[in-house]
Amino acid sequence: MEKLSFQAKKAYFAKHRKSNFAASLRLEGFTTSPNDDHKLPTREAALMAVRQIKA
Repeated sequence: MEKLSFQAKKAYFAKHRKSNFAASLRLEGFTTSPNDDHKLPTREAALMAVRQIKA
């Protein structure tokens, strides 16, 4: 059996984590599509948004 690199392992788990999350959303009744790939905001952008809400 060939050894997998650390990057290959990370990619494998990221792919399966994403598909498991999509499956759990479908089970809860949400509609999903394979193209639902939204990027999360950066930490700085999230902090700025929270600061604007508090002000």
